[in-house]
Amino acid sequence: MTGIEIGILSIFLIIALIYSGLYVAVALGVVSFVGVWLERGFDTALNLVGFSAMEGIEEHKFAIIPLFVLMGMLASRAGMGQDIYRVSNYLFQRIRGGLGIATVAANAVFAAITGVTIASASVFSRISVPEMRRYGYTTRFSVGVVVGSSVLGMLIPPSVMLIIYAVITELSIGQMFIAGIIPGVTLSAAYIVGIIAISYIYPKMIHTQGFAAGAGQTDDKLTLWEIVKMGGPAVTMIFVVMGGLYGGWFTAGEAGAAGSLVAFIFALLKKNLTLKTFWQTMMDTGQITATILILIVAATMYSQMLGITGMHGALGTWINSLDMGFVGFMTVFVIMLLIMGTLLDTISIILITVPLFMPVAEAFDINLYQFGIIVVVAAEIGLLTPPLGMAVFVVKSALEDQSITLTDIFVGAFPFAIIMLCVLIAIIAFPQMSLFLLN
Repeated sequence: MTGIEIGILSIFLIIALIYSGLYVAVALGVVSFVGVWLERGFDTALNLVGFSAMEGIEEHKFAIIPLFVLMGMLASRAGMGQDIYRVSNYLFQRIRGGLGIATVAANAVFAAITGVTIASASVFSRISVPEMRRYGYTTRFSVGVVVGSSVLGMLIPPSVMLIIYAVITELSIGQMFIAGIIPGVTLSAAYIVGIIAISYIYPKMIHTQGFAAGAGQTDDKLTLWEIVKMGGPAVTMIFVVMGGLYGGWFTAGEAGAAGSLVAFIFALLKKNLTLKTFWQTMMDTGQITATILILIVAATMYSQMLGITGMHGALGTWINSLDMGFVGFMTVFVIMLLIMGTLLDTISIILITVPLFMPVAEAFDINLYQFGIIVVVAAEIGLLTPPLGMAVFVVKSALEDQSITLTDIFVGAFPFAIIMLCVLIAIIAFPQMSLFLLN
């Protein structure tokens, strides 16, 4: 068997193993080991494991992962999600679809201090859905807006997905974060515009009474001091982390440490942190960090295997022979990501496709920061689509009302998947959406 044949077979085998339920890192690691063994021998395969496990994650930049995970955990422990939602609701309560807009806004802010979709989906499933249904919003819209906006955590920095992509491609994590700002804000704004448009074009899709006579409006009242008190911690954290990165005050790791310290202080001030809960937070941080680092080790093995078998060069030569051009390549690549998104989770998609297609993207002169945003957004769409739709299942498991079905959530999330696809096309067509702040 030739190296190219081994490389092609390994890709299909990895996808099959992941889809059958095998842990992503195990599938990547085992198949990569066997692939190198067949191509170069057992000793080389063993050396590959040692190189990936030791040299692959020994760099100082990997300290950013536990720091940002800890920051998100502490922010959630401080109850910032609930506070952000209440402030957002107060600001948008007089607008048609105001509770839906408040959910998007709150998710966007919460994403900027957590970077984890699962955290957003879990928090706002319990906060937003009961509130929206109490004020007459349809069940499908209520769950759809939660699951749709929860994926903002994958795009708006400090996103864990952006960290993983930057590590795999050896790009600057801080620059990758900055590249995600405009696309993240654009997607949030597109969601809000979409909700307002639907509320006028087809109001009963959002509200059971079609917003007749002020239906759906809440009467929540907050003083200026309450707004500052509840919204101040989130604003402070965003200013410290993103302001520090964009202003050049911090490296990415230092920004994570500063953000964690600020979150820790706010959690203490709100008296939401005891020795027991702090220990649990540290344990959760350690478990998530270990999971991510194991994935990175496996991804390093996979990337090395692709290089050894010659898959990088063969794929580039094959795509060039098709003479499809930039538009053709991006069309095929995005369609492939969308199809994979219906079967695999975002991390799996990134780990499988990025090492394989990054050299091809460079051959088309696609900036790798823009390429990363494209990959993350396309993979995010899969979080909303059947049969896997990870964000959908997270929302379903977090809901207290078990009468809400998976069908309800998938149907409710569909408009948001369409909006996300439109934003993805814009990101591809206008590279400056990702690159403007980097210039």
